[in-house]
Amino acid sequence: MNKKKIIFIIPNLSGGGAERVCVNIYNELSKYENYNIFLVLFQNIVKYDIPFDNIILINTPGSSSILGKIQNFFIRLYKLSRIKKEINPHVSVSFLEQPDLLNILTKSNKHKIILSIRNYMTKYFKEMYNQKIRDKIIKLIYRFSYRTLSNKADLIVCVSKGVAEDLIENYGVNPDKIKVIYNPILLRAIEKQAYEPLEDYNLIFNNPVLITTGRLTKQKGQWYLLRIFKVLKEKYKDLKFVILGEGELKHYLVDLSEKLELKTFIWDRDKVSENFDVYFLGFQKNPFKFIARSKLFVFPSLWEGFGNALVEAMACGVPVVSSDCRSGPREILAPSTDFNYQTDKPEFAEYGILMPVFEIKYKSAKEPLEKKERMWVEVIDRILEDEELRSYYSMKSKERARDFAVEKIVKEWNNILTSLMHD
Repeated sequence: MNKKKIIFIIPNLSGGGAERVCVNIYNELSKYENYNIFLVLFQNIVKYDIPFDNIILINTPGSSSILGKIQNFFIRLYKLSRIKKEINPHVSVSFLEQPDLLNILTKSNKHKIILSIRNYMTKYFKEMYNQKIRDKIIKLIYRFSYRTLSNKADLIVCVSKGVAEDLIENYGVNPDKIKVIYNPILLRAIEKQAYEPLEDYNLIFNNPVLITTGRLTKQKGQWYLLRIFKVLKEKYKDLKFVILGEGELKHYLVDLSEKLELKTFIWDRDKVSENFDVYFLGFQKNPFKFIARSKLFVFPSLWEGFGNALVEAMACGVPVVSSDCRSGPREILAPSTDFNYQTDKPEFAEYGILMPVFEIKYKSAKEPLEKKERMWVEVIDRILEDEELRSYYSMKSKERARDFAVEKIVKEWNNILTSLMHD
């Protein structure tokens, strides 16, 4: 059989959501006999199980300086161009901003280009590149690139309707070039991993647990949950709060937790015991065994593209409370509603509870809770008290998670690849 050659391009396979989605699609598409898929990585960082047979390392380490970033960019541009000439792919698919830009710049008339857009770009660029001069320069480059180059792609796959609309309205992308395909999850693997033993961490779950997962970064808004948990702890003395993930806000979040007078466990400092209130457990290869044993999954993101962690928690059969941020959570939890609507009060939706999204503003331990935070306290309190409500949303979580099974989602990828290669 004359196999079609596909290249996936991503910076690395560290512990992020885009990386996990890339691996899931890569592994599932590799089962199709008509594809030969190559994976190009910029850095030798691999935290996911993936066969190394078709991995190609450009191997340029990250750099914190603007000159280093520029140098890396041109090295990657040159090497990716050579890789494409050697492999002669039918389609190249990129994940995340720099791979998208490099994918377009190395486009030829011999292969098709797909950009996989994973974030609500207007919010992302505004908030993530807004500090140092270096970051502002990077933001300008990427924003200009998306406005001017994205239409040169043959197809843009968006992870939600909200992401798609943002590209059309704010970046002038041709709607005919856009296809919405939700992120896949490994449903059967998650269900299996959920039953793996917790070992040393088991004693935490002798108590009721609230849990959240995600990088410790501005986008995820975990500081709000620490403030909310502090109030809940006054009523539920044995309640624990588990945070899974690593990131640049680690020290801020730990400091806030301790200033809230919460006994705080840190994965690289403390010995596990039941004596802590908040547990920072870092990156866990299997987060599902923690989620499945929790009373409630809480998701306070300030913006998203889709919300992988939300769907994965639902696959564990755990009820979820999520911010109604742009974009993704509403499409997941209330798919029959208008995806442009954002609630300003608790909404007990079809598959979970949607909550008002917080301000993108860091908080201190001394500041009193704002109105939205108090709403979250009241809703979480109600769910902890109401076992029947928890059971109902647990059932609905499992039901909805099936819609995102990797087998279903990758069929959509197969359809667009087949269509693109026959154009």
